[in-house]
Amino acid sequence: MNFEEIRWGQLVTITLAWIAYALLHSLLASLVVKRFVARHRPQWMSVYRLFFNVSAMLLLIPPLVLTYMQRGPWLWQWVGGGWWVANSLAALAALGFFYSLRWYDGAEFLGLRQWRGDVRSVEDQERFHLSPLHRFVRHPWYSLGLVLIWTRDMDAPLLVTAVVISLYFVIGSRFEEVKLLEYHGDVYRRYRHLVPSLVPLPWRYLKPEHARSLAMSTAPEKEVGGKNA
Repeated sequence: MNFEEIRWGQLVTITLAWIAYALLHSLLASLVVKRFVARHRPQWMSVYRLFFNVSAMLLLIPPLVLTYMQRGPWLWQWVGGGWWVANSLAALAALGFFYSLRWYDGAEFLGLRQWRGDVRSVEDQERFHLSPLHRFVRHPWYSLGLVLIWTRDMDAPLLVTAVVISLYFVIGSRFEEVKLLEYHGDVYRRYRHLVPSLVPLPWRYLKPEHARSLAMSTAPEKEVGGKNA
């Protein structure tokens, strides 16, 4: 391809927009910010999760608009057999996402339960549990997201977006685990030792009975959280 056709200044703008989104999203999800709000504005905590989810969706608009307004020549496209493989993997990833929803408390995840019940706790309320996908990777939604991202045709703006989001998933999963270790302590530490983070490995996974044993070993006072946020 002709690299002169790529508008480098626009790519920098797209990159900065996605980095800004990632930083703001991580900041709002952090325990530091949550505890600050709980200390200074405890009445806001019952709607904090709802606010976090709504703001996460709205803040996606600027980087997405920048990405899809600045289209460039294709760097690669899936064709022939590759098209079938790429789109089959994407379809399986989408199905995996919807399948995994069965193991989450949707009202708690969205923040509706906290709002309706005036719950002001900093921690998530759902107990530690492991869905079938959690037996193979610790952050299945991130893993499925990576499949969806990298099975698309790529031009320069989409490639920049894919790289930044992938890095955010890797780095964000590390920050997420700091919270999960604080919420669940030793049980999550044991789980982390047994299961890979994002990429499934044939020799590192949990059998169903082992996953049940880990979930049942959670102490009552630790029965909070348990999902990617």
